[in-house]
Amino acid sequence: MKGNKQTATALLVLSLLIAFFAGKEFLKLREPEIVQMGEGVTEIQKLSDYLPALRGTSADSDIYVLKGEEEGGSVLVLGGTHPNEPSGYMTAILLVENAKIEKGTLYVIVRANGSAFTHNDPQEGSPQRIHLETPYGVRWFRYGSRATNPLDQWPDPEVYIHAASGQQLSGNETRNLNRAYPGREDGTFTEKIAFAITKLISDNDIDMTIDLHEASPEYPVINAIVAHERAMLLASEVVMNLEFEDISIGLEPSPVSLRGLTHRELGDYTNTYAILMETANAAQGRLRGRTDEQLALTGIDKRYEEAYKLGRLFVSYDENGHPLEDRVGRHMTSILQFATVMGGNEPEKEIIITNVPSYYDLIENGVGHYLLEIKE
Repeated sequence: MKGNKQTATALLVLSLLIAFFAGKEFLKLREPEIVQMGEGVTEIQKLSDYLPALRGTSADSDIYVLKGEEEGGSVLVLGGTHPNEPSGYMTAILLVENAKIEKGTLYVIVRANGSAFTHNDPQEGSPQRIHLETPYGVRWFRYGSRATNPLDQWPDPEVYIHAASGQQLSGNETRNLNRAYPGREDGTFTEKIAFAITKLISDNDIDMTIDLHEASPEYPVINAIVAHERAMLLASEVVMNLEFEDISIGLEPSPVSLRGLTHRELGDYTNTYAILMETANAAQGRLRGRTDEQLALTGIDKRYEEAYKLGRLFVSYDENGHPLEDRVGRHMTSILQFATVMGGNEPEKEIIITNVPSYYDLIENGVGHYLLEIKE
């Protein structure tokens, strides 16, 4: 009997220790990465400024405002719509930490869906963080999920009905921010995030919104710009300018029949030029091998090399993969081109962004080279 009690006590202690350490790891998922505010940031707003119901929740993300001394146009950059697509939020972070605005106003949201940064997609074996070498040491950044954390919104319906259009989608799309626009003030947690972002755009009459994404190499819309019809002329000029810089990128019109996405709903419900951009990330695909940090950073995967040789991909693929610096470089250069082209066509909307790395700077030096030292 005494031996049984000792065994039971030992098992109880062991269970408590396991629960303690598991709990610590779980809470780490709620710990946000540090974004060091650069000299160009003039103000920090919150999404709850546009929808108070978000205050104090995981979705109450920072809105970094970089305002130039001279009036001009305005651009909103959305990173982290899908936090398992790191080139989007890393581009946004580089803007916050480096960009300076000579004319106009730049708005940047690093964590468009803050809730989705607090967990991983189940059964995908994804890393929890990525790490980048900087001149000041290693910095880490969250690798999250495509969807809002179920702790914030549950259960999923069997069928998700997009409120504004009535379109029916798979039930788990109810937690996909890029199926929730223009959002609802009294809707689901995800719809409230979309509503706050839409209200940010309409209240500030933001001229252009650029939503940054990544997609699998076997997805047809890859290394591409998707533009609302009102933005197609600007996007066409951007594509030509990028070609002159030896950056090949496709152009796709926003489908009228696919609802809830930024490039459709923000263009329909606000005056903004609505743009979405995709880069190639093997970690998004179904042909990939192990989904570890190195895959997310380098994009190197033998299976995708083989798939390319078999003609199964919509983007070229070799032993060099599609590294983070290439993906961030594409996003950054495209953003700068969009700002230039909009101002060239409509001088009153000119926005001049300086002090950010070019595509070739990033290829040569890496993303970490342009991250700031963390200030306590």
